[in-house]
Amino acid sequence: MRRLERLFRADGKTVIVALDHGMGLHVNPELDRTGKILEQVIEGGADGVLVTYGTACKYQSLLRDVAVILRVDGGGSQIGASGKGPSLLYSVEDALRLGVDAVICMGFPGTDFEHQTMKNLSSLVAEGMKWNMPVIAEMLPGGFSSDPPKTIENLRLSARTGCEYGASIIKTSYVGPAQEFKKVIDASFQPVIVLGGEKTSDLIGMFRCVEEANSVGSSGVAIGRNVWKHSDPKSVVKALVDIVHHGKRLDDLEIFQS
Repeated sequence: MRRLERLFRADGKTVIVALDHGMGLHVNPELDRTGKILEQVIEGGADGVLVTYGTACKYQSLLRDVAVILRVDGGGSQIGASGKGPSLLYSVEDALRLGVDAVICMGFPGTDFEHQTMKNLSSLVAEGMKWNMPVIAEMLPGGFSSDPPKTIENLRLSARTGCEYGASIIKTSYVGPAQEFKKVIDASFQPVIVLGGEKTSDLIGMFRCVEEANSVGSSGVAIGRNVWKHSDPKSVVKALVDIVHHGKRLDDLEIFQS
């Protein structure tokens, strides 16, 4: 698909910044300045941004020169207590009207709503095939809970499942050591990108995980809160680009230079 060329550079890797958390999570006051953060993310060299429908509509002029991924599932919020999994909220045709380059939805093997999320994914893939729209599957065993645990075996099963359902790209958690995580990459016949997870005070640890995943063949990252909650999003993105695309080590990153 030609749209995939917008997501990946010639080296087959990508740095994506996720700003889709506002569909149900507390994102303020940090995202009070969404436009400014988008500007910094793009200036830092991000290849793509993962956004909500509302953000894609509001900031179209800022997003002209970066690949755009649209979150199409959701329905719950941080203050809700429905206990249900995400539903598909937008269609591929909606995404096409916005001119985005890919769509993304969740897949939650091992949860009570496993079947629902996998039905969402299969429906989205089938619709995407009609329009040559790449689908990213965010495959998380146990969803956002710790049960079942995100072991290598569970991550490997989840990544492979997303591929078998027809996803073009797999987004999933990183679990080390690197050579163990390589089993997840080897099991996937589509590119695997690593997500960032909760905001961490250990930025070095986060970069080290990215470096390790990169060293064993991951196709990049999709980092959210550790970018837009940082006081200097541009520098964090630049550091991610240096690791993913230029193979820099932690000691070489400008963000840590005094």
